[in-house]
Amino acid sequence: MSTFDTEMASSTDSSATVDEEVRRLYEQYQAAESDAERHQIALEMGELDGRRHAEIYAALEDG
Repeated sequence: MSTFDTEMASSTDSSATVDEEVRRLYEQYQAAESDAERHQIALEMGELDGRRHAEIYAALEDG
């Protein structure tokens, strides 16, 4: 397996984990019973999105 293939595999694994976390948060958001709960979940989604962008930018710098 080449270095590129290894990087792609780890990137895919990371994306799958992030996608699962996004799905979980979205389901929690839909089930939230109050605006306060939805607000807290939205903040978590924002943090997750920030980490995702940080990973993308890091991969671009390494590339």
